[in-house]
Amino acid sequence: MFVNLQNKFMRRSNFKILIFIFSFLILFSCSKDDDSDDIINDPRAENIKALGTSAEDLLSDDIYDKLMVEFAYTAGFRPLQETIDTFRQFLEQRLNKPGSIIFVETEIITPLVETQSISDIRDIEADQRTKYTDGDTIAVFVYFSHANSENDTETSKTLGTAYYNTSLVVFEQTLLDLASLPVFDLFILEATTFQHEFGHLLGLVNLVDDDIHENHEDNVHSNHCIVEECLMYFESNNSNSFKNKISVPVLDPLCIEDLQAKGGK
Repeated sequence: MFVNLQNKFMRRSNFKILIFIFSFLILFSCSKDDDSDDIINDPRAENIKALGTSAEDLLSDDIYDKLMVEFAYTAGFRPLQETIDTFRQFLEQRLNKPGSIIFVETEIITPLVETQSISDIRDIEADQRTKYTDGDTIAVFVYFSHANSENDTETSKTLGTAYYNTSLVVFEQTLLDLASLPVFDLFILEATTFQHEFGHLLGLVNLVDDDIHENHEDNVHSNHCIVEECLMYFESNNSNSFKNKISVPVLDPLCIEDLQAKGGK
């Protein structure tokens, strides 16, 4: 009799344990599915990833055969038309986007401040960006800021920064300040800064440890090229290097081959 009661008790206990485990698994699964749905339904999900992670998507036509670039700026801070035209040529030369490359301009209103942090710029993008990756089109956001970088010093100026997988900022006010001096050309400043930062979106140099060339990355200035004449050389985006410069630097063969390995031209 005692054995039967003991077996009966054990069966009930095991049954309760199984019910508890089963209920826990259901709760855990529903919570996980809800989180996934939130991520999937967020229109920004494909555009707030780590820098360099969308290099192949930008370069190749495997998933996206169209590119949309949104230029955002406040009144008076639109880049030169020559800069925009030259940037289109840069994209057409390096990206495989047979569908189309589309430019969209958005004039925005933002707080008038003297300096901005990357956190400030992320907030502006969250509020003002209108184009996101969707369907067969990958979207890029470019903000031409009316402010200077908060990281500027008396001897060092930040001209631009790439910060998400499809986002970058050009500190247009800083470029305008430099261009007021006779040794600087606004077009050279804009075009070089713009293309250099976009190069980081394309994964240059070795941003996600997948470049095909060894010893291509500058060991001292990470994610930049060792070739001094290259667009991705660390000083190509340094204000001191722009003095009396008469042309926009181009990508060196090593950088081009790295882009081609990821689906570019």
